[in-house]
Amino acid sequence: MTSTSSSTHFAVWRAAAFPTRDNRRRSKELVIQGALFFAALSSVLITLGIVSILLYESLSFFQTVPIRRFLTDTQWTPLFADAHYGILPLACGTMVTAAVGCLVALPLGTIVAIYLSEYAPYWVREFGKPFLELLSSVPTVVYGYFALLFVTPLLQKIIPGLPGFNMLSAGIVIGVMIIPYVSSVSEDAMRSVPMHLREASYAAGGTRLQTALRVVVPPAFSGIASAYILGFSRAIGETMVVAVAAGMQPNLTWDPREPAETITAYIVQVSLGDLPHGSVGYQTIFAAGLTLMLMTLAFNVAGYFLRKRFREVY
Repeated sequence: MTSTSSSTHFAVWRAAAFPTRDNRRRSKELVIQGALFFAALSSVLITLGIVSILLYESLSFFQTVPIRRFLTDTQWTPLFADAHYGILPLACGTMVTAAVGCLVALPLGTIVAIYLSEYAPYWVREFGKPFLELLSSVPTVVYGYFALLFVTPLLQKIIPGLPGFNMLSAGIVIGVMIIPYVSSVSEDAMRSVPMHLREASYAAGGTRLQTALRVVVPPAFSGIASAYILGFSRAIGETMVVAVAAGMQPNLTWDPREPAETITAYIVQVSLGDLPHGSVGYQTIFAAGLTLMLMTLAFNVAGYFLRKRFREVY
């Protein structure tokens, strides 16, 4: 009895002093799980911190400028002696440039995704997709000067009288810039469609184009919609292209041929340090940033319900 008890105590002591491979593996898994949890938690905390700062500074701004005046005034001149704080010109410029960019990127990105998913040979897909994604690694200031020095003069030959700064050239270049986002995510969604659906379509006599448009795209549309929302969010938050090529003149117009200023361009302009911290002019960047965040949030929520609807259908 004593010998058995001693053996048991020795086994317990040995297990504590020399952990087995399973115990070491379990410890490593716990460490990795904890690291991943804190990584995810940090992103949430950073987001909450950004939202808190925007709300705190914006509340201070709205104590001086009424929200109704902020939303309805058609002039944005917070740095002038006769200050006006209407966000409509900035919001209009942001929406127009993003809309032009989406008109360029969404159809081209979808066509590229269909080609890579359904038509391109393996070697073309493996070489072309990374090469296409290199467009997203080009600095945005390079895109800005490309729009100003190449696209705008080219458009001026087609559209006489086009100003040197305009939303059209900025929107076109933004569209080129976000094509990789749209095409890559859309192509991944199409590649996830089961192969037997394609084979059934081919067996029924469908062509490649019919299979792509009628069999592959509908089930993959939830992922394609995610690509569209991602592209639009990227376009609406672009800064350097619109700051360089669209001009920095708050202008309430829906004509893309006119110069205008976007919300992000204005934030860059004020953030250069010309205004004292805590002044009403300085706090406008937080009110503008909050407006931009709410616009992006609205489109992402709409995209979420759109994806959910098509996921339920298919």
